[in-house]
Amino acid sequence: MEQVRYAGFWVRVVAAILDSIVLSFIGFLVGLFISSYFWQQIFGIILGLVYFTFYESSPCQATLGKRAMGLVVVDKECARVSQTTALCRYVSKILSAVVLMLGYIMVAFTAKKQGLHDKIAGTYVIYRNN
Repeated sequence: MEQVRYAGFWVRVVAAILDSIVLSFIGFLVGLFISSYFWQQIFGIILGLVYFTFYESSPCQATLGKRAMGLVVVDKECARVSQTTALCRYVSKILSAVVLMLGYIMVAFTAKKQGLHDKIAGTYVIYRNN
């Protein structure tokens, strides 16, 4: 059996930046048709929720940014996560961001490279081809 390679902080930062570019582009296009700032914000929240939940629980197990970096999101058995787990992981990112992004910074200092949101959801981000 191959050894699991956990994805570290910086590769995950790059994946997050790529995802932000994708979501910003979609948000920009939708913003051309929605003039209300309130509804643009609501759309952005729903878009992020659907994007991360759908992609991370899909057969590819990764958002577009993670795929570009060769990463996947898995559970403790290195299996695909459920939609419920992916949703929990996404919502938990709020807690990761609350205090100076410390929940994200944890990735750099934990043995299995888990952020607070990963620990809450019971997930890991690993390299696709270990």
